[in-house]
Amino acid sequence: MGRLQFFDSTLRDGNHAVKHQIREEMIVDYCLGMDGSGVYTIIVGHGNGLGASSLQVGMALTDEHTMLQTARSNLMKTRLGVYMIPGFGTIRDNLVPAIETGVEVFQIGCHCTEADTTKQHIEYLSREKKEVYGVLMMSHMASPEKLLEEGRKMQSYGARGIILMDSAGAYTPDMVRKNISVLYDHLDSKVGFHSHNNMGMAVANAYMAIQEGASIIDGTLRGFGAGAGNCQLECLIALLEKSGVKTGINFYQLLDVSAEVMPQIMEKDMGQDPISIVSGQAGVFSAFKTQVLQCAKEFHVDARDIFRELGKRRVVAGQEDMIVEVAKRLSDPAGMSDNANLNYQLASLS
Repeated sequence: MGRLQFFDSTLRDGNHAVKHQIREEMIVDYCLGMDGSGVYTIIVGHGNGLGASSLQVGMALTDEHTMLQTARSNLMKTRLGVYMIPGFGTIRDNLVPAIETGVEVFQIGCHCTEADTTKQHIEYLSREKKEVYGVLMMSHMASPEKLLEEGRKMQSYGARGIILMDSAGAYTPDMVRKNISVLYDHLDSKVGFHSHNNMGMAVANAYMAIQEGASIIDGTLRGFGAGAGNCQLECLIALLEKSGVKTGINFYQLLDVSAEVMPQIMEKDMGQDPISIVSGQAGVFSAFKTQVLQCAKEFHVDARDIFRELGKRRVVAGQEDMIVEVAKRLSDPAGMSDNANLNYQLASLS
């Protein structure tokens, strides 16, 4: 296990939890509070990354340039980072302005079997001598061998590390062990893990990833993120320190920001509500939760059935239109699940 690096995605993944409505003053308070805490980088932006603000996946309250410029102005000791999925963002419109703003760390993500789509973006950043990491999203959907194949591609493009993203909160500890160990044993680059908490396993899975060789852990304060949220950094740090692992983190500083700043940003505490648990079990992208609940209400069907059907169809981020299609199909009495419970659905929306 190499020196641990903690990537803080509170101001990126957390944007999902508030429908991308994080305000400028929240970014100021968070960055001032976390600066110099020992986290390696603070990732800032729309929940789906650079260029993603749209009607399809959610309009951001604060524009991209303002978010990055605000964070840059309030980070003196900690690196500023961004996340981008090719297709949402482009080199010209998003990566170049981000570099000009002073972004230092770049995560380029894609579906776990489509590393080819990141080639020009990772290569461009590598040529520009920027610190770039490849992220394989929805990684529970591929075998360890396939993840290694895609990770090798990203590594060949110039990625300094490969991060497996458990976008759906679908990982079990055994899956973490198998996938992380294969990458750690066969890649020359660093290996990282980004967990979601749909089945209550985010901290445990992150800890397992570290045990299997991961040196990058991507999480958030209070677990603030899409669906049931992410690996709660302050909990993971407490666990690591209790286990005798040196983290380089100012633990009390994280606790202070968690207690004093996060209540201003979060609308409610994160947790494993019934819908999030089902989405994790079904292996569906955590950020689909809001749209699934909206469609369940509109078409008078059970949100749990929507998630299960999306899981059967192996729907991934970018296929949000499938949520409506599935809800419409289920609204037909012949397509409705026998155990659909409309009272449960109405209670979930209250």
